[in-house]
Amino acid sequence: MQAATINRTAEREWKLAGSWTVRGLGELAQTLDSEPCESGEIVLDGSSLEAIDTAGVWVLQHWLNQHAAQATRSGWPEKLDKLMAQVAAHPQVEVVQPARRAPLERAGRRAAAAWQQTLGMLRFIGEIALVALRLVAHPRRFRWRTMLHNVQIGGFDALPIIGLTSFLLGIVVAYQGADQLQHYGANILVVELVGYSMLREFAPLISAIIIAGRSGSAYAAQIGTMLVTEEVDAMRTLGIDPIELLVLPKIVALAIALPLLTVFADVTGVLGGMIMASAQLGVGFPEFLDRFGRELRGASLLIGIGKAWVFAIIIAVIGCFQGFRTRGSADSVGRQTTLAVVQSIFIVIVADALFSIAFSALGL
Repeated sequence: MQAATINRTAEREWKLAGSWTVRGLGELAQTLDSEPCESGEIVLDGSSLEAIDTAGVWVLQHWLNQHAAQATRSGWPEKLDKLMAQVAAHPQVEVVQPARRAPLERAGRRAAAAWQQTLGMLRFIGEIALVALRLVAHPRRFRWRTMLHNVQIGGFDALPIIGLTSFLLGIVVAYQGADQLQHYGANILVVELVGYSMLREFAPLISAIIIAGRSGSAYAAQIGTMLVTEEVDAMRTLGIDPIELLVLPKIVALAIALPLLTVFADVTGVLGGMIMASAQLGVGFPEFLDRFGRELRGASLLIGIGKAWVFAIIIAVIGCFQGFRTRGSADSVGRQTTLAVVQSIFIVIVADALFSIAFSALGL
């Protein structure tokens, strides 16, 4: 392959030779701009051209435009001449940067997008409610095997990470409280500290956050991928409602699995706190369990389970909703999966704060 060259052969006539391609241009792409050229009509002899690609055509056309020259091509191979003619027929257009939007306009656009997404979420919830009512009337149509499969994936398979996280959280709560309780000789109050914090707050919240990152993201990614590969369109063509097959079994499965995971987190969290209380405060296991059974009411456990049930609905609905918002590419799948996790965790924390306010007002 001969390197690209350009030489003057006569007044207003230039001869091109070699391979004007990405590999053949070499340093010519940098030095050609300094090559003098007459403005107006010139002749480009291409009889010695071996090859030319879009890179070579762009370099040559840029040189002509820089000197305000118009080229007449002579001896060019037909295929190469067509490429040059196509580029020459479309003069360079300066790219204009779009004007930067004002902060108020950007805020308005984001608010409008958030409002549209909220309306879409409400429509999605309405569709789920209609399908659920239809299945209540015809329960045999419910996908029980799909639901049980989701219980295994979202519930049973999450036991190790939920148990370990809650166990460590119970240790941390007891350890942080131990230092303060020792100052007042109130070592035994570590039972209430661990019990109330785990049963009412930490166990349902930490379980929901882990499931949002684990199952909520999986729901969005699965549905989004099925949209990209047109499997959802195939379901509709076959008369299968995607909400009935893909959404409701996931919601029911998570509504069953997350409260049970919360109970498991309660047990492991209290166990971690009990071990730390014994090590740091001298509160033995029998003493801890005796006070735990006397002081903590069943309402605390039920409050945590009730919150977990609400969190499960939030996580499943948002994960499926963001999955159905996927549009056309793998990049969109990743973007909607990220949104599903972020929105699920945010709304779960907001819901937990609202629960705290409501329980405080009710004296629970």
